[in-house]
Amino acid sequence: MPKKAKVYVHPKFKIGEISPRLYGAFLEPIGTMVNGSMYNPKHPTADKKGYRQDYLNALKETGLPCVRLPGGNFLSGWDWKDSIGSMEKRKTMLDTAWFQYYTNEIGLDEYLEWTGLIGSEAMFTINLGTTGLTDALHLIEYTNHKGGSYWSDLRRQYGRENPYGIKTWYLGNEMDGPWQIGSWQKDPRGYGILSHEVSKGLKWIDPKVETIACVSSSPLIAHYPQWDLEVLQECYESVDYISLHHYHIAAPGDYGALLGGSRFYENYIQTEIALCDFIQTKIRTSRKMMLSFDEYGSRFQPLSGSIPGGSSVMEHTYDPDREYVLHDPNNMAATMARRPTQSGDILPALTSASTMLVLLRYADRVKIGCMTRGLGALAATDRDHVWKSASYYPFTQLMKYGRGISLRTMVECDTYDIPGYAISHHFQYSDQQGIEYIETAAAFDEEKGELNVFVINRDWESDRELELDLSGFGGYNFVEHIQLYTDNIDAVNTFENPNAIVPSTNTSTVFKDGKLKCDLQKLSWNVFRFKG
Repeated sequence: MPKKAKVYVHPKFKIGEISPRLYGAFLEPIGTMVNGSMYNPKHPTADKKGYRQDYLNALKETGLPCVRLPGGNFLSGWDWKDSIGSMEKRKTMLDTAWFQYYTNEIGLDEYLEWTGLIGSEAMFTINLGTTGLTDALHLIEYTNHKGGSYWSDLRRQYGRENPYGIKTWYLGNEMDGPWQIGSWQKDPRGYGILSHEVSKGLKWIDPKVETIACVSSSPLIAHYPQWDLEVLQECYESVDYISLHHYHIAAPGDYGALLGGSRFYENYIQTEIALCDFIQTKIRTSRKMMLSFDEYGSRFQPLSGSIPGGSSVMEHTYDPDREYVLHDPNNMAATMARRPTQSGDILPALTSASTMLVLLRYADRVKIGCMTRGLGALAATDRDHVWKSASYYPFTQLMKYGRGISLRTMVECDTYDIPGYAISHHFQYSDQQGIEYIETAAAFDEEKGELNVFVINRDWESDRELELDLSGFGGYNFVEHIQLYTDNIDAVNTFENPNAIVPSTNTSTVFKDGKLKCDLQKLSWNVFRFKG
């Protein structure tokens, strides 16, 4: 017999305004992300610049609001000046982050042009690993200044008359990580001072821009959260956001740990908000720091035999047999085979949606979100084709229906616990108690008279009987119940079989006297729509 759950939503329980940029994506030239999916001059749909039009148009149709680019770890060793001007003069360089030859056929102008073509805002990350303040000032002069100076006139000479007008600038990438090229791991105060000075300089050239400083790139790293605190003390007054990254990992087949990953994301956000508010009080300012969660993802990975509770460190490894690779955009198969996989399409769809629900529940402070595999979720690719993965559906439904004001929801259901576990010396997770099988968030657009409630049944064994109490929404009528699930957890959408997992409408759902009742499938994503 299905287990029961109750969810309560009320229009008075407002969290904050939902930013459209909560539903963004992240782009870094790893493997085929750029050379193959974005760019392939030999593809039948390629335009004269080599952009794949099938991929470009598929992304454009989604209404993706923003893309953070061009990295990522790659960025900290990349010199944008090597990537502008004529192709004949561009330099092929070693990318020591991902051990590849990077030809710079896709350079600064191409990244920005392509992002505009898909209809998204480009949010640019500055190299503060191997370059610094002067280079950052040259970069914003090139992209944002109208003309009359060396770098802005060079942009015009290379064919772009009007400035790109980049609004959002990330001050480096994961600058605390020992894996980062030019890491500031040992000097958080130094990075905080640098971020302060770069932020000032960018705003002196273009006062309209906003800047985002790095904090710890993972809540699992040993120096978290002290590193964050020391950075914030130096740059709080000049930056507008802090940048959060986290990748949640569970052992293969441990559905509870994988689907309970939102608890770790939530704890991370809560800690960063507390740190920011502490610094705000300490320096006696009215400025409230906002958060950008601009890399995230969840996956399975085998346990390495590490012991939970040990020191969380990232080991330095130097493989004498590793060789640099030149990625051929017309030969994607070899690189794609190395992508981390889960057992099917439904789990990535649910875990990414779960993280976005966390961001919704903190919409008053989290204003930017960028899914690491967001572009692939919206437009899966191989060398020849584009199709929709199961992740496409929750992602685009949140873009469409997750607007307005985020509302706090209250859930009554049974729970489960996650014992502490260690994937590796770095990825170590403490035990978590009382994780609810039902995860929720709600978006209320009062002006349009629209209420949308999002529900995940993360129970991998049992369906649920749900009662959704909307007694406070007098005059609102039920529109539809959209559901996404599969009876085959290994099912995968492909170009040949694109409809293995697709949404359906639950026609058995009943709404009466302000209360909705329905059955939730196990491992399902659900959207309940109401209109006033």
